[in-house]
Amino acid sequence: MAVSASWTQWLQSTPLAMTISEDWFPWVESAHVVCLALVAGTIFLVDTRLLGLTSRNLRFSYLSERLLPWTWAAFTGSAITGTMMFIAGATHYAHNTPFLVKMCLLVLAGINMLYFQYFTFRSVSQWDSGRPAPAARAAGAISLVLWCLIIGFGRWIGFV
Repeated sequence: MAVSASWTQWLQSTPLAMTISEDWFPWVESAHVVCLALVAGTIFLVDTRLLGLTSRNLRFSYLSERLLPWTWAAFTGSAITGTMMFIAGATHYAHNTPFLVKMCLLVLAGINMLYFQYFTFRSVSQWDSGRPAPAARAAGAISLVLWCLIIGFGRWIGFV
């Protein structure tokens, strides 16, 4: 644990971390929230289509082709701003339970997305215009739950 503490202390004392902490943090945090709202909003639209709750008149492939580039751009912005916030408070975040849970949930969301993309999506031609396959609906439900938890734990980080 001493290695981790010294590493996070070093990271947090770098000139970039000091600049973020002292001058940029409100802007970085605001950008993180905006990017996360775009990530969640686009993912929720895709997931609710998978569940058959919204956009039933649109092919799933059409909806995902239009939204996922925005999702990835916003996720990239969230990852950059999240990394900047971590750098600015590395010693705090390294032992912050909600932060650690959020990171684990992000990994699970990534695994869910990869499984969907490489296995479930292969059969999209069979359910593209109709009701999605049970595996696709399950992926959408899991994704919705994970992203709600990610947002909740992310919000909780500042209160610990």
